Amino acid sequence: MATKNINMTDESRSVTKTIVLLAWPVFLEQIFTTLVSYADTAMVGSLGAWATASVTISNSPIFLLNGIIMALGIGITSLVARSVGSGDTEAVKKLIKHAILAVIIIGIPICLIIIALHRMIPLWMGAEPDILDTAAEYNFYVSLGRIFMVTSMMLNSAFRGYGDTKTPLIANTIMNVVNVFFNFLLIYPTREVTLFGTTFTVFGAGLEVAGAAIATSIGMVFSGLITLWVAFFRKNEYRIDFRGSWKPDRKMTAQIFKISFPAMLERIFMSSSGIFVNSSIATLGTANVAANSLCLTAESLSYMPAFAFQTAVTTLVGQSLGAGKPALAEKFVNKTMLMGVVTMAFTGTGLFVFSNQLISVFTPDADVIALAARCLRLVAFMQIPQVAAWIFSGVLRGAGDTKFNFYITAATNWGIRTLFSVLAIRVFNFGLFSTQVVILIEILSRLLLLFLRYHTGHWKHVFH
Repeated sequence: MATKNINMTDESRSVTKTIVLLAWPVFLEQIFTTLVSYADTAMVGSLGAWATASVTISNSPIFLLNGIIMALGIGITSLVARSVGSGDTEAVKKLIKHAILAVIIIGIPICLIIIALHRMIPLWMGAEPDILDTAAEYNFYVSLGRIFMVTSMMLNSAFRGYGDTKTPLIANTIMNVVNVFFNFLLIYPTREVTLFGTTFTVFGAGLEVAGAAIATSIGMVFSGLITLWVAFFRKNEYRIDFRGSWKPDRKMTAQIFKISFPAMLERIFMSSSGIFVNSSIATLGTANVAANSLCLTAESLSYMPAFAFQTAVTTLVGQSLGAGKPALAEKFVNKTMLMGVVTMAFTGTGLFVFSNQLISVFTPDADVIALAARCLRLVAFMQIPQVAAWIFSGVLRGAGDTKFNFYITAATNWGIRTLFSVLAIRVFNFGLFSTQVVILIEILSRLLLLFLRYHTGHWKHVFH
């Protein structure tokens, strides 16, 4: 079926309508992803705090390796948006091919590294003996499907660059629904289920944490295959095929890495910061690891609109600058910021008021609920500065000005978040709540620096 691409730089359409056209599928994608993530976390959490900790203890180092792929995706998105804005269809096709080449050349080795280190990663993160085996098992099974997730990440970056936010919505929704379906079958043992007054037997493999990992891996396979089908077989002006040259273009590769390398360093600094902070949290015990994880899961509710606005502004700024319309880019930024701040004010209020109820969805452990809910109430105050920082960051990425994002991340994540969180826990014994105080200070500092960079106007001339 053929699809028609919308001209995002058409100034006859209202700025608000254009933002909504681009952002609503991302927003809906985040809603589905978050709701399924909640269900996934609740399923695992029903086994106990040990299960939640087993699943999450390795997140930071794996996010570090995933960050390399995400950074390459930023370069792809920015250049695709530029090419679409300037009307260069062939360049868009070449960039999609380069996205697939990046999966083969970089993505596969990263996945193999994670498989090889599946037991060492939780050990390095300070996993306690009671969760080490299950954490390693979870990493191994998830890693088997990770290459398909990497494929999905790279191709979705290209699709978003040319304004197609519906495909990532479909791919990620199917991935998450498949994940929950197989969770239901693989985590729990065979059991009696009562539905609408009727009791029947439901098959269950009883694999617990390993079952959750296998379900996640199967979902990843579905997501990767869907995005590959779209890239090669869906009829639109950017469809690629196996014919023609697949040899990397030296100039294009250099452009991708010029944008992606600072973003890659940014992700590495963020993830390595997370490793130090989370390994410090691990010294507080399994309950604190679980509480921190559940606080982050509940907070992900706020990522839904924030990520949608950031994604929209990245694409819109890139296409506007590619079309030679910097004034239009500024209009998109101003309107996106207004929409983001108003939305996040409501989101933050919800997190604060319903903190206990949100955490109790994921675990029956009263101590974990109390600790995580206290942290979540502070997180509620981060929502407005967080979305503002994300939007300014998205502007710089869309313009290709990723160096300054890296400089800010390096300074704030290590100079504030990592340093003072580690000191608070390891030196002053302040506990988990103190890390959230530090994070709030870091976000405010990052927002100020991004605001100052944006107002220099340098981002309008990065490619000149």
